[in-house]
Amino acid sequence: MSLLTIEGVWKNFGDHSVLRGIDLEVRSHEVVSLIGASGSGKSTLLRCVNLLETVDDGAIHLDGQEITDPRVNVDDVRKRLGIVFQAFNLFPHMTVLDNVTLAPRRVHGVARAEAEERARELLDRFGLGGKAGSYPDQLSGGQQQRVAIVRALATRPKLILLDEVTSALDPLLVVEVLQVVRELKEAGMTMILATHEMGFCREISDTVCFLDGGVMLEKGPPEKIFTEPEHERTRDFLRAVLDSGRL
Repeated sequence: MSLLTIEGVWKNFGDHSVLRGIDLEVRSHEVVSLIGASGSGKSTLLRCVNLLETVDDGAIHLDGQEITDPRVNVDDVRKRLGIVFQAFNLFPHMTVLDNVTLAPRRVHGVARAEAEERARELLDRFGLGGKAGSYPDQLSGGQQQRVAIVRALATRPKLILLDEVTSALDPLLVVEVLQVVRELKEAGMTMILATHEMGFCREISDTVCFLDGGVMLEKGPPEKIFTEPEHERTRDFLRAVLDSGRL
């Protein structure tokens, strides 16, 4: 059974359709990558899954529950999801430890001691054990993004959404963040990531989805998408990526 099912989802901003009939199934422990040019709808799709945007048509099911039903409790849905944005979105006035423990304590009702124990375990796991008392502006961009990922993991989500998590980083910092994502895959985390890192996408993904103009033109295993794409638009995109040296 699929953990997440997206059925015929449309999203409009005014007269512009950003998503046009998107269908996708994500199984537990699967890594699905969304690729495509900027403006193709990748980030909007992630925001719809996390209910940060309201879909105009279609439905999204998480664990068999239709989460796009207007009667659903949005906060309850988000307890099962983690999302990491391009911008780290850490609270600048709070320490790393407080950033990571805020949601478990305030949203999930976890006791402070238990939340801090879980947070310290995660920080140690991802090489941030010495940064619990630091503030975000005392960290590098790569460290801030790792903290953002740890914060998403602290609530023990069933699914993590990663929205271009390396796009704001210098090339040298990209490597450390991608290593965290590799470790999550090895641990069996279910993930959907929007990415421009094509080599990494090819390495880590179980399924790759190519979006173009709000339409999911094709999806399949990475070797098929990257070596035998069916659509001319996919071939053009990958050719451009290859010419830019990013594949």
